Amino acid sequence: MKMLTKQDAKGQRAGGMAALYLALAYLVAMPYFLLVANYEGATTGAEKLAVIVSNYGGMYAMYLITYVFFGVVLGALALALYDRLRVHAPATARIATAVGLLWSFALVTSGMVWNYGMTTAVALAKTDPTQAQVVWQSLEPVADALGGAGGEFLGGLWVLLVSVVALRSGALSKALGWLGIIVGVTGLTSVVPPLHDAAYAFGLLQIVWFVWVGVSLLRIRATAAETSSSREPALLSATREPDLAYGASGTR
Repeated sequence: MKMLTKQDAKGQRAGGMAALYLALAYLVAMPYFLLVANYEGATTGAEKLAVIVSNYGGMYAMYLITYVFFGVVLGALALALYDRLRVHAPATARIATAVGLLWSFALVTSGMVWNYGMTTAVALAKTDPTQAQVVWQSLEPVADALGGAGGEFLGGLWVLLVSVVALRSGALSKALGWLGIIVGVTGLTSVVPPLHDAAYAFGLLQIVWFVWVGVSLLRIRATAAETSSSREPALLSATREPDLAYGASGTR
């Protein structure tokens, strides 16, 4: 039987809100970059710079929403899921959370590089368009690499680890766990150069996963009062599941 204090339940619901924000950020970004600022359609340095100059304000806001804020909120979700899963498999949950926080950091950094790089390139384009292209071409690969353009390794690995623990422990629904396995494997597949396009499927599937996780966490209610003698969370009172990292015996 799952036991949650009021404080724990609030933390889980905060994680649910975080997950819904992440899904919404995807849904806002996709039509913007497809219909308004078609940066992906630009192939030359001059075309990319023209898109940035024409859509600077909107793109700046979008990279805040979908990278900088996204990364911060992702960190909050990673910690909420750690609280949810750590009793079942503490070592694996720690590894998953470390990967999730690394992904969070990479996304925040990517968004900041993008926005500062765009600001620099737009200002320089007014006096020296050629130099502006050179500056942007030197910054774009860095921002893209941090943002997962080379494959969704961190995102895929985080979702996969979380889902494996969830499936083994029953902390989340089995169907959600299997969806997470598919999402994670899809993200890892996109690391292979001929299969980079799998990143698009990863993004679409992850929208569904984020919404499902968000709803699941928001439905959690406190089932046990916090004792006055201890502030340690009573997340789960059932027998601990075998830890993936330590084995069935649970020994280190």
